[in-house]
Amino acid sequence: MKIIVTGATGMVGEGILIACLENDLVKEVLSISRKSIQKQHPKLKELIVADFNKLFDYKNEITGYSACFFCAGISSIGMKEDQYRQVTYHTTMAFAKALLATNKDLSFCYISGTGTDSSEHGKLMWARVKGKTENDLMKLPFKAQFNFRPGIMLPYPEQKNWRKSVIVLVKIIRIFATSKVLSLEEVGIAMIEAVSKGAPKQILEIRDIKNLVQQNLVRI
Repeated sequence: MKIIVTGATGMVGEGILIACLENDLVKEVLSISRKSIQKQHPKLKELIVADFNKLFDYKNEITGYSACFFCAGISSIGMKEDQYRQVTYHTTMAFAKALLATNKDLSFCYISGTGTDSSEHGKLMWARVKGKTENDLMKLPFKAQFNFRPGIMLPYPEQKNWRKSVIVLVKIIRIFATSKVLSLEEVGIAMIEAVSKGAPKQILEIRDIKNLVQQNLVRI
């Protein structure tokens, strides 16, 4: 497979990128980000796009891919709803539609989050916006579309984009609540499993993600 990964300058995207580079099913990875990820690998290509809303301007560079793992995102802390919606919803939809216009058989995986509100009417602003994003992505004519809702995640040891203090806290939480914590390696494996072999549902909670990982391990 040839996979596009966004958000590789952040912790989640960087982890998913590493998972793709390490997987034998993945032939090529195109990292699309606003700044260079400063990484070299035989499978890796890089495309710098200042404005994700204008991705169609790069139609030649984004053609011929099997899947997109959309991991770009921002925290809602301190943001008004219209600002957060512009980045989280409108930018994601513009990016997805540009890929659809140039790749007929594309699968699209979106990193959402535990607690996302599918009704779009809950009290939490970020959850409503993420819910609308998931809902509208599912309406697009992708070959397959999956929304991943991981909770607390651990990075790869070699990752650059993480804070040591946060990881120590996550490891402590994992001791007492293993079912609530995923590694980015697990999330990456599950995403590759979903686009290559399929998944039982489009919205994948933590338990569903772990089940996909187990399916992959059994197959190996």
